[in-house]
Amino acid sequence: MNHKLRVLVRLDLDCGQAEVAAQGHVTAQSLQALYVVVKRANHLKEGLRLVLDVSHARVEPAALEQLRECSASHHLPAAIDPQQAECQLSIVAPAEDAPAPRLRRLVAA
Repeated sequence: MNHKLRVLVRLDLDCGQAEVAAQGHVTAQSLQALYVVVKRANHLKEGLRLVLDVSHARVEPAALEQLRECSASHHLPAAIDPQQAECQLSIVAPAEDAPAPRLRRLVAA
């Protein structure tokens, strides 16, 4: 399994929204790097709505819980943002208990 974290940032300053999409393996340690990217995006424009999309990543439960806490509190961890700027963060989490893809059997006619 690839443990690298890949991050893509999409900005729409006219609409006041930024999306940070992450793929790979999100752990409590790699989450710190995502927080730094989110912090930078958050400081581009006051009142920016941020979407952190980890739906295509493997996210450890502890990391997902930390993300949800940040979203609920509207602040990033103090170690990342000591000034505790307001952060309108929404999380797009991986689908829980997603059904396994069904395999189709090809029948020769």
